[in-house]
Amino acid sequence: MRASRLLSILMVLQARGAVTAQALAEECEVSLRTIYRDIDALSAAGVPVYAERGAGGGYRLLEGYRTRLNGLSAQEAQALFLSGLGGAATALGLGAVLAAAQTKVTAGLPANLRSAAALMRTRFHLDAPGWFHAAEEPPFLQAVAAAAWEQHVIEIRYQSWRAEKRRRVAPLGMVLKSGAWYLVGAVDASVRTYRISRIRELEPLAERFEPPPGFDLATWWGESTRRLEEEMYPNRATVRLSPLGLRLLEHVTSAVSRAGMVVGEPDAEGHRVVTLRVGSLWEASSELMRFGTEAEVLEPPELRARIRETVEKMGRLYPS
Repeated sequence: MRASRLLSILMVLQARGAVTAQALAEECEVSLRTIYRDIDALSAAGVPVYAERGAGGGYRLLEGYRTRLNGLSAQEAQALFLSGLGGAATALGLGAVLAAAQTKVTAGLPANLRSAAALMRTRFHLDAPGWFHAAEEPPFLQAVAAAAWEQHVIEIRYQSWRAEKRRRVAPLGMVLKSGAWYLVGAVDASVRTYRISRIRELEPLAERFEPPPGFDLATWWGESTRRLEEEMYPNRATVRLSPLGLRLLEHVTSAVSRAGMVVGEPDAEGHRVVTLRVGSLWEASSELMRFGTEAEVLEPPELRARIRETVEKMGRLYPS
């Protein structure tokens, strides 16, 4: 355990530069006293680690010192080749770079880890898009990526579902979600999301930007998707489902709709009353009608009336 911890400390120092004893203790989940003893052990072993005093100080390796140890466990070496981002890297124009990096990492691994990593690539593959959906290849994907990396403002002509508009956007980052690429960008004082495939024109500007203080792409995206789910599914519907309807539930409704659902006890016919999260009146009626005769909407009354009205219209379209 101690040997593994010493190696972890060495890797952290090599990767980050100056690191405080407190940060090392939190990283290794040990006490400060243990870190002090470990630093002394590294120094005694000939590793040129020294302490810098002051507000920005900490422990640091002598400038130019690099260890040849990679410190990878078998699981870590395998995980490196489980990223499954080959397609995404290619779309961003980084396919050859990723291949070269993997080749270099593979060459630096011991023989036993090299074979394990190669085996991992033959056993697992990531196919990000959903079933019956192709991955998007937006024409401006690489231009957006370049602007985000270089922190240049872009001007875009964007086609939303409501209207076409022009925007000056500071590209804070990009997200690949279910095969679709999204741009997370700052517009004036707000942060917004744009589907990159809907960008019709893009012009990179000379103007540069700085991300908002404390902005973290992954954290913002997680909070944004949770807000979107709440906005898209603000209502509840009570439905009586047949045994077949209950089995169809997972295939007909979304995971968000089923989150927190309440399922009642079966009646004499095996039917159950289920309460689900639903969206607008139009969205809820469209989704629940996919059950056909295996579901009866009980509440709310306006949703029940909407489905009855739709069925009556369909009956007029298909007279006997």
